[in-house]
Amino acid sequence: MGRIGSVGLILHPRRNPGPTIETVVEWAREHRAEVLGLPEEVGRIACSAVPVPAGDLVARADLVVSLGGDGTMLRSMRLLSGTPTPVLGVNLGRLGFLAEVDTGDLRRALTRIDSGAYTTEPRMAVRTCLPEGEECQAFNDIALVRVPGQGMAAVSVRVQGDEFIRYSADAVVVATSTGSTAYSFSAGGPVMSPRVEAVLVVPASAHSSFDRALVLPADEDVSLRLLPTTGRLAVEVDGQVAGYLGGGDHITVTACPAAAHVVRLGETTFYQRARRKLGINGSAEASARSQDEDSYPGR
Repeated sequence: MGRIGSVGLILHPRRNPGPTIETVVEWAREHRAEVLGLPEEVGRIACSAVPVPAGDLVARADLVVSLGGDGTMLRSMRLLSGTPTPVLGVNLGRLGFLAEVDTGDLRRALTRIDSGAYTTEPRMAVRTCLPEGEECQAFNDIALVRVPGQGMAAVSVRVQGDEFIRYSADAVVVATSTGSTAYSFSAGGPVMSPRVEAVLVVPASAHSSFDRALVLPADEDVSLRLLPTTGRLAVEVDGQVAGYLGGGDHITVTACPAAAHVVRLGETTFYQRARRKLGINGSAEASARSQDEDSYPGR
């Protein structure tokens, strides 16, 4: 008897992964496992997965398979947050950071997981509570983003209760190490291994003299207070607008270590995925220097 008695499916909201779902269904039939899916997702395509509410899927699944890209993986991780259930990312489009296998390798991956030949990688989340009381959790980032035509983001950043810096920027991003390759990276933040439990605070297009990112330990809370001069800001949680803030409002962002667990089969590393995804081809300066040294071997 294998380790997987039930597989939960989380699907890309627009793509039709029908043939890939059938791969899971056929594998499950051969291994006497059940396949579960969310009603609103499996109901829009023809498949034999059993539709169940999200709570039942989380409670019953021994493994969740995310069929899509990084956005689908982030949604799967949020759904499973706080549980030990691992999630396997299956890439249906462009190469992502979180997906572990392509569709052609899915059957082999399920067999390996069923036999225990895999590891899991814990992923930290960040959470906050909006002034209206709504709780939000993100595995990439929580960002305060200027609304076009409403003025700049003017934000005081407080760490452990003490003000450290005031940013005037297009946005202020609070990211996990997972999110260091997302909005934070495009804003000029560093690339961090997902094994590092740290919180990044990064201004996007800063208009203040201090425009550097902050790297903070996971056990230090970050408070973002909107200054009176700020414009209206959208609160984006993993890229989705969760609410709006104005002058005088504030939120506190707290880290949640090991909130989700991603399946790793050991076939690629984070650094290999990062080089491909970010188009890192080495340092042009270093390459030029190497060529010069080859031309002048006596130097």
